[in-house]
Amino acid sequence: MSYDVLGTREHPSLGLDTFGDAPLDGAPANHAETIREVVAEAVLADRVGVDYIGLGEHHRADYAVSAPDVVLAAIAGQTERIRLGTGVTVLSSDDPIRVYERFATLDAVSGGRAEVQLGRGSFIESFSLFGLDLGDYDRLFAEKLDLFAALQSEQPVTWEGSIRPPVEGKQVYPTTAAGRLPAWIAVGGTPESVVRAARYAMPLVLAVIGGSPAAFVQLADLHRRALAEMGHPELPIGMHSPGHVAATDEEAREQLYPHQAELYTRLGRERGWPPYSRIQFEQAASPQGALFVGSPDTVAAKVAWAVRTLGLSRFQLKYSVGALPHEQRMESVRLYGEEVVPRVRRLLAAG
Repeated sequence: MSYDVLGTREHPSLGLDTFGDAPLDGAPANHAETIREVVAEAVLADRVGVDYIGLGEHHRADYAVSAPDVVLAAIAGQTERIRLGTGVTVLSSDDPIRVYERFATLDAVSGGRAEVQLGRGSFIESFSLFGLDLGDYDRLFAEKLDLFAALQSEQPVTWEGSIRPPVEGKQVYPTTAAGRLPAWIAVGGTPESVVRAARYAMPLVLAVIGGSPAAFVQLADLHRRALAEMGHPELPIGMHSPGHVAATDEEAREQLYPHQAELYTRLGRERGWPPYSRIQFEQAASPQGALFVGSPDTVAAKVAWAVRTLGLSRFQLKYSVGALPHEQRMESVRLYGEEVVPRVRRLLAAG
């Protein structure tokens, strides 16, 4: 199959990501309401011309989406063109065969719009939840990715590893109309993960949530170089970063900051980080920082810069942060589709 549907360097795909961030005030309906809001946001994204919507899988109180494929199927029934995927599917704690079956099914009901982004995830709750040993963290992902890659042929597969029973000449159904389910490998920044993506001839997604996107140029180049050395053609490279769009830079920053600060401070308590400061926020929101926040002009200029700098085929804005209200998220989605996306395309076309 052609990977052009995922975007190219000349015509990059411009998408959105959400984890289904849910309020932590203890209301019983929070998760149900958040999931319905995610569906509404994706339907709006489709209407205003966004190319991709990705749902992140988590198993925590602060994120409502634990079954992205189910939510994506609901979105598929109310949309026409937007591509549907994840950001990410935690393959380490799932079964590769079930992942392929679920997303091949989503591909069927959506008319060929499904894809999956595979990763280890940035949280570890799913390991104990599904009875897995964190000591097997690396082996689980490596072996399950190997099996998933074999399934992409959509032919009978014989496979053996150490973390599950062997597969002996089995074929997985349903098959896809294109003959292959598009799958990316999402990485946080290790060269080993980048080379592994190239080894399996899979597109790469860089999770850029801190520092500067420019710091990831070496990893993008490594993916292209490794593909060439292994005899594979160049494949898409995507990037995922947080942000928020509002009418003006000041409005966007003032809307986002309290929620960004609360989220990062709360996560910091789990991981030993210091409290999140306004200085950190402003540094990240600077022209070459990892936070894409501001007016449509500001965000478009920064997206175009990142696309050029890394040679991206896709950019994904993680638009939901903590308890940022649904109304503000909807406006951010609208502005991204109606104003940021066309501005980025004009900037890139101008060279």
